[in-house]
Amino acid sequence: MDEITKTEFAYRTLRQEILETRLKPGVPLKLGAMREAYGIGWTPLREALSRLEAEHLVTSSANKGYTVAPVSLEELGDLTAARRLVELPMLAASIANGDEAWETKLVAAHFRLSRCAPPTERPEDLVITDWEERHEAFHMALLSACKSPWLMRFYIQIRDQLRRHHRVLAIAPGLSATRGEKWRDSAAFHALCSALALAPHTELMNAALNHDIDGAVELLGAHIELTRQVFVAADFNGASARDG
Repeated sequence: MDEITKTEFAYRTLRQEILETRLKPGVPLKLGAMREAYGIGWTPLREALSRLEAEHLVTSSANKGYTVAPVSLEELGDLTAARRLVELPMLAASIANGDEAWETKLVAAHFRLSRCAPPTERPEDLVITDWEERHEAFHMALLSACKSPWLMRFYIQIRDQLRRHHRVLAIAPGLSATRGEKWRDSAAFHALCSALALAPHTELMNAALNHDIDGAVELLGAHIELTRQVFVAADFNGASARDG
């Protein structure tokens, strides 16, 4: 691989490790250990970390070096508010612009999501990752007819940060085997099941296909709120620290 390709490989590898929380929030990123673990040279590694810092997935300080960016309930609230501001107008624009090709893409993305077991049924790392990717693809299909490149850039940045927060603060501790059957009877677990369920996505797809802009925007707003309720229902921040 040439130097550019090596840097891109380093960037994509580390980015995926961070988004899927194999590199957990707050963990120091020791260059020597990472070079050995991933087989990445010093220069590509440093350049990749600089790019990740620009995306706020990594932080750095003179004393501590590089660290995976932390997550918090406070930042989750901010990200959720930002998601509403960006995603709801994008959905309205996408439906207004949507043609038959857009409709076909949306139906295909929904079908792929419907063929994937939600993490609440199979709480395994590969299942969670597969569901997250199909879920993100569905929302991308919904928004794909929006013609604003800047809004799409903002959306992707918010989406990636939310993916880390959701996984660390809710999905992982919410599915932890250590929480037992009592947990699965709790309001918090039922909120998590509702947030990950297919039905709200089906309703959203149908409203979009019917070009019902007001109805679709209302459903998406409710879907975003449902996700927030998962965190209101239980102390996931404390659960993450205890179960992690």
